[in-house]
Amino acid sequence: MSLDASKVEVAVTGAVYLAPSGTTLPTDSSLALNEAFKNVGYISEDGIVETPEEDNTEIRAWQNGDIVRRVQASHEIQYQFMMIETNEVSLEAYYGNYEAGDVLVTGEQLPRQCMVIETIDEGKIRRRVAPDAQVIERGELSLTNEEATGYDVTFTCYPDTDGVKVYLYAPVDVESGSGSGV
Repeated sequence: MSLDASKVEVAVTGAVYLAPSGTTLPTDSSLALNEAFKNVGYISEDGIVETPEEDNTEIRAWQNGDIVRRVQASHEIQYQFMMIETNEVSLEAYYGNYEAGDVLVTGEQLPRQCMVIETIDEGKIRRRVAPDAQVIERGELSLTNEEATGYDVTFTCYPDTDGVKVYLYAPVDVESGSGSGV
């Protein structure tokens, strides 16, 4: 296999969109997003971190204690990012509710929803589509005069009816149409 520098991707910019569970999902990187998808706004300069987690059980043989097999016991994929724009979408993602400018902080579990992450590099857009995602962890909220208020969230992705947690679609030219407004 030869080396090809044109295949080195950098997530130069992009957007994160959220929509209620059951919203019609995009099936590639070029189709316009359903209008139910709302942009969370600016993300901190640290970008988005995708973390796959697996837990494996080792099967050892009696002879020499050799590992002869590994069995995957669990699998999870998470996305972590900090929203630094305070708007209806970021507040609802972080707190779980938003209505007419107000948020009610409760102990209720945060809702499951659909998530689309778009990354753009050199005129190409790539989509990651999570049909069933949920905020499972929220970071501290610092209210200072030295930095933007940041809503740090970690989403976990649950499998859809086909067992898929995230669809990663091939990049396409931005001009071919997308939901991105970036």
